[in-house]
Amino acid sequence: MCQYSSVDGVASDWHMVHLGSRAVGGVGLIMAECTAVSREGRISQGCAGLWDQKHADGLKPIVDFLHNYGAVAGIQISHSGRKGSAATALNGGSHLDADDPDGWDTVGPTSEAFDPDGTRLWKTPHALSITEIETIQEQFVNSAKLAANVGYDLLEVHCAHGYLLHSFLTPLVNKRDDSYGGNLKNQARFLLETVEKVRNVWPENRVLSVRLSVHDFVEGGLTLEDTAQVGLWLKERGVDILDCSGGGAVPAARGAIGNRTAEQPDMAGELKASTGMPVMAVGDITDAQKAEELVATSKADIVLLGREMMRDPHWALKAAKTLGVDTRHILAEQYGFFVG
Repeated sequence: MCQYSSVDGVASDWHMVHLGSRAVGGVGLIMAECTAVSREGRISQGCAGLWDQKHADGLKPIVDFLHNYGAVAGIQISHSGRKGSAATALNGGSHLDADDPDGWDTVGPTSEAFDPDGTRLWKTPHALSITEIETIQEQFVNSAKLAANVGYDLLEVHCAHGYLLHSFLTPLVNKRDDSYGGNLKNQARFLLETVEKVRNVWPENRVLSVRLSVHDFVEGGLTLEDTAQVGLWLKERGVDILDCSGGGAVPAARGAIGNRTAEQPDMAGELKASTGMPVMAVGDITDAQKAEELVATSKADIVLLGREMMRDPHWALKAAKTLGVDTRHILAEQYGFFVG
């Protein structure tokens, strides 16, 4: 979950406390927020980045802390595409004016803005050339190398919520007529090539994940069947697990996401059944029994929580107690003396 607390992409004390408290709270896998592969790949000027050694240096002590308290450390790398150059959500989220020194030019599969008719300002993106696509792919590779050196156990390539890779994948946005558009395989080319290049530099014994909007929730967009095919292509390229989210490609999906979030865990189960791949489930998972049911019935291999975990950094420990699990072995010794 974006924290809008980075300075030029560099993690702050907030990230140590924010992520570290979840490790102390018994969380198994802690996924760092959407982290940009370049300055222009950020959503906002307050978003996290991993394109330079200074970013790796800021993240290393955080990852070490997570490991020291028993958590698996994951990071999500991304390019915001046409949704970038925005004010932080804390400041309204509109795109920054062209003359704003904190803004930058945005990019996409075409020159269509995210919401040209909306009340908020959305910049007109620059349609990427093939050479520019290759440059961004190398930025993903660079971020993957830095993440490996920092010590992350899991790397996730973000292809959801209308950001760059998803905007190429979905027919709602990708209207190109070259080798990167026109049919599902071409629309998936940017993603598949990027994943191949990332897999080549990401250690074989560490997990590679891809986050997908498994359904666009808008007529004419990606369906679960489309995503299953993409999942099989990703499996061929060495992806270990799929993170199953939804929506975000176009403004019309906004309302649908709110209405259909609770469907996403079931969609994850369907995607697992059709691809044979492990999956992570997200969406309206707020209690221990629901989380346990998803894993116990094999709908999901990992359950991810965002907002609920932000409400309570000790959610995992409370869930364990609810499910009758002895928490003494996962409770930090500083707490265990009193409450173990």
